[in-house]
Amino acid sequence: MPRPIRPRNVIRIGPVQVATYYDRHGREKHTAACTAPRCGFSADYDSRAAAEIAARTHRCNVS
Repeated sequence: MPRPIRPRNVIRIGPVQVATYYDRHGREKHTAACTAPRCGFSADYDSRAAAEIAARTHRCNVS
């Protein structure tokens, strides 16, 4: 059974949350995920700066 992801250092930029976690290989990863209903945007990045830029430039296409 895989180990659960434990996010840390979570911040919110508009509707997008940015968090840091360790993947299954022990590497530090960063994720950006939109919390708006029916949006579905989420992406993993190797650097925190890239995740924060994605959060700042994200525009929801939900109508």
